Amino acid sequence: MKLRFEVDLKMALAAATLALTAAPAFAAAPTPNYNANPNSGDTAWMLASVALVLMMTIPGLALFYGGMVRRKNVIATVAQSFAITCVVTVLWYVCCYSIAFGTNPDPGQNQYWGGLGDVMLKQVTMDKPYTIAGSTVTIPEYVYMMFQMTFAIITPALICGAFAERMKFSALLLFMTLWSIFVYAPIAHWVWGGGFLGAKVGVLDFAGGTVVHINAGVAGLVCALVLGKRKGLGHDNMAPNNLVYTMIGASLLWVGWFGFNAGSATTANALAGAAMANTQIATATAALAWMAAEWVVSKKPTMLGLASGAVAGLVAVTPASGFVNPNGAFFIGVAAGVGCYLAAVFLKRIFKYDDSLDAFGVHGVGGFIGAILTGVFADAAINSAGKVHSALTQFYGCLGTILWSGVVTFLILMVCKYTTGLRVSEDDELEGLDMAIHGEALHEA
Repeated sequence: MKLRFEVDLKMALAAATLALTAAPAFAAAPTPNYNANPNSGDTAWMLASVALVLMMTIPGLALFYGGMVRRKNVIATVAQSFAITCVVTVLWYVCCYSIAFGTNPDPGQNQYWGGLGDVMLKQVTMDKPYTIAGSTVTIPEYVYMMFQMTFAIITPALICGAFAERMKFSALLLFMTLWSIFVYAPIAHWVWGGGFLGAKVGVLDFAGGTVVHINAGVAGLVCALVLGKRKGLGHDNMAPNNLVYTMIGASLLWVGWFGFNAGSATTANALAGAAMANTQIATATAALAWMAAEWVVSKKPTMLGLASGAVAGLVAVTPASGFVNPNGAFFIGVAAGVGCYLAAVFLKRIFKYDDSLDAFGVHGVGGFIGAILTGVFADAAINSAGKVHSALTQFYGCLGTILWSGVVTFLILMVCKYTTGLRVSEDDELEGLDMAIHGEALHEA
């Protein structure tokens, strides 16, 4: 009896096991292939770089610019950086990523336009290999898309320094929308997305000397010229309201710039390390060079000069960071510190334009210096792409960027002028944009 019970029990268990194996109640979910060629180290570094570059705009640039304007315009100035971050994020998702880095093949893609194949990221998935300008990468495309988004965010935000304290908020939103679509995204495609400047001409721009800094600097100069000078310039006190804000902002920019430059290697390797070292050396050198020039001319070394010099060095080394050796980075830093100081102080006096926070003097001039000197100091031992290089090739890249950015920026400003209007009223400007536009004020603690 006992033996029969044990046999029956074993048969029942065997049948149950067979039934469960043959027809499971819940099928195991398939493991997705998150990119055909992923690398966890590269992906981790690029995720960190995304955060670092976003930090450059909010809070870095917001504080840097916010500390340099008058107290009545602080909130309006930091709000510009925050609002641009939001606007460009949506634009990048909707169409700008596609225009700059559209997936190939796309019938609309060519040397000048990335196409609309990736509108609303419709072809961006987690499980397909993809290429950047013909090279297969080892990070998910969503990560690369996010990394490039942070570049698209900070570039138009830099322009705000040129017209600080006088543009309408409605005009700002319209201008930045159109500028991102018709200026930033196409130039990014030309240089980085397989377009004619990078793929055909051979322009070297590791992290944005042309795409970001010359582009923003020239647009800023056009904005300053079209909007005109601030009321009271040359008579009223327009000293910075809080240089501690500016120093903190510059420091955040400096730290975040390691993601900007070293992150542009798109991998955690020796090239990223070289870009990081070059960034640090050029930045410190430029800060000291600006300080020395200022000390000689005005007899005082200022905190604002140190901060401005550091940013000038960061700007100038950006296109060169992954192509030059530390010696090249040092000389680029010297040239940027002295050159940008002369532009910010004397160029404005000679041509009498009001580049409020030196967007053109630092980013336009610094970007040009760095782009040209990339062709002079490029070292094939750092990056094999530097084997074929020349200052003349770099000049072509600068010229193409200057022409497109300058002309299209002017046209966009005319659209804004005859729709939203460009400039706040004289009464609003005298009251301050914080209260006049946002109904908020910075009160004493």
